[in-house]
Amino acid sequence: MQFDTPALLYAFGLTLFAGLSTGIGSLMALLSRKFNPKFLAISLGFSAGVMIYVSLVEILAKSRASLTTIYDVKTGNWIALGAFFAGIGLIALIDRLVPSYENPHEMKNLAHPRASQAHDAKRLMRMGVFSALAISIHNFPEGMATFIGALHDPTMGISIAGAIAIHNIPEGIAVSVPIYFATRSHKRAFLYSFASGLAEPIGALVGFFLLSSFFTPATFGIVFALIAGIMVYISLDELLPTAEEYGEHHLAIGGLVGGMAVMGVSLVLFL
Repeated sequence: MQFDTPALLYAFGLTLFAGLSTGIGSLMALLSRKFNPKFLAISLGFSAGVMIYVSLVEILAKSRASLTTIYDVKTGNWIALGAFFAGIGLIALIDRLVPSYENPHEMKNLAHPRASQAHDAKRLMRMGVFSALAISIHNFPEGMATFIGALHDPTMGISIAGAIAIHNIPEGIAVSVPIYFATRSHKRAFLYSFASGLAEPIGALVGFFLLSSFFTPATFGIVFALIAGIMVYISLDELLPTAEEYGEHHLAIGGLVGGMAVMGVSLVLFL
């Protein structure tokens, strides 16, 4: 199927807008210049809510829908379920292979204040980088979906891009907040967040020029289920425990519920 240049530029522009909305979330997070444990706890809880809700309600649903178009309903759902837990197993294995001294889940009571601060910085930095990686992987196929959707139906493309842009704002917070508190560098935190958003336009280009001929619905469904598993694991194993460590339990849970609510409303608004 052939597309003219204006249509391609329009679709790519929408994808770029959706992806770079992570930068908006980063700027919002970086308005807080002082270390505020409560802000960090709420933000991390909010980010966990975003990632869990998007993974279980949207990404996994897309995976199942894609797989059941090829296989029967039961087989498609079994494959999606297996890929989801394979994603959890993959990220858990990576976490397990990290040496215990550098592993943020291996807590140590270090007497020297500077040593303790350095340890906390490593934990936050690693969590931010893992979040950026997971979000980048997530954004890559989302970029394809936005781009192809806009090419086939410009109106639908606007709806998809709007929904993804709203999703990406709190995702930008998920990346920038821990990196900022680890490095105290606004620039570095913003760049990591910005880079994770670039995965969407890159995904659009790769999908259109390289993968469109053999990126089947089955591959698409398996990749989405893997990503859902990875994001849920990161939320439960890293974001929420760290949120509770830096703030009160109810602040972390309040942020979690708030993140879920924002994502739920955004999905309803852009149906």
